[in-house]
Amino acid sequence: MSHIVIIGCGVIGATIAYELSLIPGLKITVLDKQLPAQGSTAAALGVLMGIISHKIKGKAWQMRSHSIERYKTLIPELEATCGRTIPHNQQGILKLCQKGEDLAKWENLAKIRSQQGWKLEVWDRAKLQANCPQIDCQNIPAAVYSPQDIQVDPVVLTLALVEAAKNRGVNFHFDITALQYELTNTVKSVQTDSLQLKVDWLVVAAGLGSLQAMPVSDRILNAPKLDLRPVLGQALQVSLPNLGNPDFQPVITGNDVHIVPCLTKIPVTDYWIGATVEFPLESGIVALKAEKLEEVRHNAIAFCPALATSNIIKTWSGLRPRPENRPAPIIEPLEGFSNVLLATGHYRNGVLLAPATAQRIIKLLDGFLVS
Repeated sequence: MSHIVIIGCGVIGATIAYELSLIPGLKITVLDKQLPAQGSTAAALGVLMGIISHKIKGKAWQMRSHSIERYKTLIPELEATCGRTIPHNQQGILKLCQKGEDLAKWENLAKIRSQQGWKLEVWDRAKLQANCPQIDCQNIPAAVYSPQDIQVDPVVLTLALVEAAKNRGVNFHFDITALQYELTNTVKSVQTDSLQLKVDWLVVAAGLGSLQAMPVSDRILNAPKLDLRPVLGQALQVSLPNLGNPDFQPVITGNDVHIVPCLTKIPVTDYWIGATVEFPLESGIVALKAEKLEEVRHNAIAFCPALATSNIIKTWSGLRPRPENRPAPIIEPLEGFSNVLLATGHYRNGVLLAPATAQRIIKLLDGFLVS
């Protein structure tokens, strides 16, 4: 039986493990130095901006569209398997357009999406005000509504993926670190402080921890194409009952700020607001700045004034892995090794692209899996 070892159990590693578990004849083991969904996944808002993205062709669009399609079946599949609800918002994403924004590009995108079999609507000010009375439309002449994009709780999703994968025989080991590899140009085994695992294929999906987890020489480790930089994101959760229309609670985004209904309570009384994008200093240090989070809050209040009266319940932050000098994400074989695959560097789109990432890993394994 072929043995695949996955390092990292955020949403990427967990999705890969689950999708691989659906293929007969595999032994799958997942290792993580912490509990599942503790890194970038824990700080994500889970806003899946696929159809509303301006990507219309190539791998970037294929990954987005595939993932949105897979989530339609994946979430109910996991809910049925685990017997639990995975909070997810199926009321779409509403993007607010600012004064001076080129609406023609959105009208054109709506036509392209229609040809591709998707829906995208451009709303005028009157329709926006009628559907979302909480929005101050004075400086917002229009909006773009994507009814098929969704939002999902990334932590609950990841835990459900882990549970479902366990039910299908996947082995998980947490609070454990890969310390040493037996290798030439092939990784033959992984040694931790408590076990040694023989390996046929190694998949590295540890986000910012991927560089440390890779079985590579200094030459490969320091190659520019594998340079992952931490980008800080901060967000906050607020409480505010009776915001807008209780029967229409989409994710609302404007000026790169998201207002995300928390679906753990119905009717909705809590919202996530975020997230900041804070790049590291030249020294590589990422400094958490409270004023950046306050700036996000004020930007949200600018287009949704009622949020000024909300109560802040909590704030949180997390680091997201951004590849330097190359597009995100990195899904490819590791140079110099015949049986190591990378699935990392998703930056702000880890939750969105997790299903497509799993499928690309399976495709890279295709020849091996059918042999």
